[in-house]
Amino acid sequence: MNPKALTTKNSACVLCECNCGITLDIDGGRIAKIRGDKSHPASAGYTCEKAMRLDLYQNGPHRISGPMKRQADGTYAEIDWDTALDEITAKLTGIRHQYGGETIFFYGGGGQGNHLGSANAVALRAALGSKFYSNALAQEKTGEMWVDGKLYGGHTKGDFENAEVLVFIGKNPWQSHSFPRARPLLKAVAKDPEKSMVVVDPRVSETAALADHHLQVKPGRDAWLIAAMVAVLVQEKLVDQQFIADHTTGFEQVRTVFTNIDIPGFAAICGVPEEKIRSAARRIGTARSVCVYEDLGTQQAPNSTLVSYMNKMPWILTGNFGRPGTMFLHSSFVPLAGGGAGGATKKTPTPLQRVQKRAVNKAIQAGAAAAATLFPAAARTPGLRSVVEPSARALVETLAPLLGGPPQVSNSGGGARRTPVTGARIIGGLIPCNSIAEEILTDHPKRFRAMWLDSTNPAHSLPDSKRFRAAMRALDLTVVVDVAFTETARNADYVLPAASQFEKPEATFFNFEFPHNVFHLRKPVFEPLPGTMAEPEIYARILRRMNAVDEATLTKLRTAAHTGRDTFGATFMALSVAQPQIANLAPYILYETFGETLPERMRGAAVLWGAAQMCAAANPDAVARAGFTGSGLAPGNALFDKIFDSDTGVVFTSDTWDTVWNYVSRKDRRFTIVIDDLLEEVNNLATARSSWTTDEYPLVLAAGERRSFTANTIIRNPEWRRRDRDGALRVNADDVAMLGISDGDRARLVTSGGSAEVLIEVSDMMQRGNIALPNGLGVDFPDGEGTVSAGVAPNELTTAELRDAFAGTPWHKYVPARLEAI
Repeated sequence: MNPKALTTKNSACVLCECNCGITLDIDGGRIAKIRGDKSHPASAGYTCEKAMRLDLYQNGPHRISGPMKRQADGTYAEIDWDTALDEITAKLTGIRHQYGGETIFFYGGGGQGNHLGSANAVALRAALGSKFYSNALAQEKTGEMWVDGKLYGGHTKGDFENAEVLVFIGKNPWQSHSFPRARPLLKAVAKDPEKSMVVVDPRVSETAALADHHLQVKPGRDAWLIAAMVAVLVQEKLVDQQFIADHTTGFEQVRTVFTNIDIPGFAAICGVPEEKIRSAARRIGTARSVCVYEDLGTQQAPNSTLVSYMNKMPWILTGNFGRPGTMFLHSSFVPLAGGGAGGATKKTPTPLQRVQKRAVNKAIQAGAAAAATLFPAAARTPGLRSVVEPSARALVETLAPLLGGPPQVSNSGGGARRTPVTGARIIGGLIPCNSIAEEILTDHPKRFRAMWLDSTNPAHSLPDSKRFRAAMRALDLTVVVDVAFTETARNADYVLPAASQFEKPEATFFNFEFPHNVFHLRKPVFEPLPGTMAEPEIYARILRRMNAVDEATLTKLRTAAHTGRDTFGATFMALSVAQPQIANLAPYILYETFGETLPERMRGAAVLWGAAQMCAAANPDAVARAGFTGSGLAPGNALFDKIFDSDTGVVFTSDTWDTVWNYVSRKDRRFTIVIDDLLEEVNNLATARSSWTTDEYPLVLAAGERRSFTANTIIRNPEWRRRDRDGALRVNADDVAMLGISDGDRARLVTSGGSAEVLIEVSDMMQRGNIALPNGLGVDFPDGEGTVSAGVAPNELTTAELRDAFAGTPWHKYVPARLEAI
């Protein structure tokens, strides 16, 4: 490596939702060195060790470089792009014609690093009339989303850096991070005598080992522990009565339920001594500031939605919201599934008002249609171009309120819609992952007939991999878009090779910070691998084949785009008002029109112009405080330009603690803390089932533990794991001693879903009866002499039957199992 030949570029890590800024030293076609980007406004130069190995994602024999089609004998043959897209388009439109667009199911969304592809997929879904969608959040976060929507209508996070007490429930931020500079912060808190950490975890995790209060709950019994903690706050009068009176509704009902909790009895069930529960709750109840973070340890275990509800009570009832060191709601650059804004009650219009509204709308649409024709025509006329932009700016001021803000989920948290076959609750627009195969493997007339999978590997990551593979084979059409020939790809009819996340403009919508929220548009670092294609172009080529938007409309918008931003904005808005279906196809339209004004390699970022406009419209004051001011489209244009021109993250909203209540969606800005169905579940806990192990399966397997070198399956090369290469099964010494198994031995792990040979690691982290496998292992990797696979794929052992009653999320962290000596 010649240091003089290196080029340096900024980007971001793609392995977790923190997306820390990184600086790359590039040596030809490979990443020679990686370090934290000190200029990044969120991560400020911090990154964990996982990001250091990203060249193993970018380069290697796992990459595919041409479309592949499954043959009758199950093998795959490479075909050219035109043939692949012609055949796929014909089959998609044929299924839509025969069975309806609602039978075409979309799954994916780009995981932890590439969301622009899924943003462009929205247009294909709209053109096909596809109504059902899901992604990995539906096996993780939908229970919490539903609760958040019911309570306050948005997503909360905590100001952990300034909190006196940090509470982690089913969360090990030493490994899973989820907030900036997690490890330095945890170490600082552990050393600070004025601060405390409370950790709820069956394991002595790295974070639990630093905690002042480690509540080592029995696996799957978090509900009884958290209920007891809330009961201590209520019964010992450690709640903030003034905050409750000023900012909540429904406390009396909540107080009654938790007053009746038998704290000693619940302590016995959860396995945590009563005095430890009381001590931790008192520390929370007497602190000046508290932050709480729950994660997959509870969200993929029994009673997960109920636990999500009760996890909110400690910080709500003690008034830890809306000031430094406490919890907050935040802006979004693009709203993800869940929560939502807009809690104002609307009056039912009278018949006369309905007639009047229809008449006004027709007039508006007629005028908008005329304007959409007028502006591009004027822009092509010599002598008129100078007046087009000011006139367009004026029209924007008129039309913008008619288009409203960005689409969001209702403030109820969703759940009213149901899946077509099983009737499972759809939360945040997402079908429960455990229900997907059930919506396919049936003779129901409304079953799914086709599935499009974008940058995702559910045949590995979802429960009961065998059943998911069978569901894929039962469909009339399956299409996978990915950089590698994954476990999911090898069960698809067509595999389309995507450019990597470092070969195209990319971004994520995990923008959860406060008071300064950050968005980062990553620029291409490398040229695309020959034979691959970025997702926006893939979708555009299919939509062109479908004639999804007539050429006259696209021509008007192209002319407007080349005239100027205001002319384009006015024309786009006018067309959207005149033809409401245009809005659903916006990502494609922006790519085809506005995208022509961008450098060719950055065309895939065109959708962000629309996102920037919606963000500015939804958060006008916060966007202005971040420095993007003006009227009409000016703030959104300035925001887009800043994001587009920057090679690191950009602060897109700037808030203060005085404005945080504006993100509460209710009209009265109060928290509605009663969720009747879940309060009833709290009442029932005293007699509810607390164990699902049996004599046949006496152990509880956590199928997917986060470790130093586990992230997700996008890095398939086992060489990236500097430690624990084979992903050992962690066990307590007592659980293997009776079987004659020792540390380093191999044993057979058996569940009702399957069995696997595992390497044993005897670990003091584990309590008796609890065992753990890491996530992300068991994937194949071509090594030049065939394929190698390290570790166990956890979902070869899981089943879809064990799921949350409300959200349908799987019990990955509670799989009854047994060990056998080999």
